[in-house]
Amino acid sequence: MTIEGGRPSPLRLQALNEMIDNQAKHLAAVQNRVPNIVFLALYSVAIAAFVFVGYANGLQERGQRFPIYLMGAIVSAVILLVQDLHRPTAGFIAVSRQPMLDAIASIANYSE
Repeated sequence: MTIEGGRPSPLRLQALNEMIDNQAKHLAAVQNRVPNIVFLALYSVAIAAFVFVGYANGLQERGQRFPIYLMGAIVSAVILLVQDLHRPTAGFIAVSRQPMLDAIASIANYSE
């Protein structure tokens, strides 16, 4: 693992620095959270939109229900997607730790 003089190889140092940088980026992504005010604004806009759509639909004699239900499903799906992305270690969309575990196993096998 070393070259003459007991110093680490420049390629190994570069790979180690990249691995440390990638771990720092991963930790920053996991620890950075969407502020609660963003979720509050998201819910408020969705509620206001549905109130206006319901009011406008009530003014019509015969309203079309399917577009309203479709819009409600799409807005709900977007809100759920944002919340799921907010929690990278849980939910439907989860970040796999397998690449990091494979790298650890590869390093352990190399040093033996």
